[in-house]
Amino acid sequence: MKKPFTFALLLSAAAIAMPAHAQFAKAEDAVQYRQGAFRVLGYHFGRLGAMANGKLPYNAATAAADGDVIAAVAKLPAAGFVPGSESGHDTRALPALWKEMPKVKELNDKMVAETGKLAVAAKSGNLDQLKAAFGPAAQTCKACHDDFRKK
Repeated sequence: MKKPFTFALLLSAAAIAMPAHAQFAKAEDAVQYRQGAFRVLGYHFGRLGAMANGKLPYNAATAAADGDVIAAVAKLPAAGFVPGSESGHDTRALPALWKEMPKVKELNDKMVAETGKLAVAAKSGNLDQLKAAFGPAAQTCKACHDDFRKK
């Protein structure tokens, strides 16, 4: 009984340790992966933004759940920016992104940090805390979109 568990654990560890590009069979898979993560992120981020801006009634339970999703999903898209996925695919990533990957990583790290703070604020049950954390998190998204995403 221990052997299958041990094998599964080793297989999981090997998958995590592989370089990101090795996790996708084709470049199109990487594009779909990152776009899917961005769609989920955008949905939950949009709902929190609507609450923070008074366009949707504040719901503490929904805000907390959305915050958790955002904090988890914000870590995912970076793995989908792999060599070979920069052109010839249905993507809104600008060519500049591929030339400035260190800056992209820095912006991504800021997004992950700010969405983590947003998740904490969203779980507080306090709309004012949500509002205060939403702006800085939104700015991290905007910073990347301004420089690296087609309009």
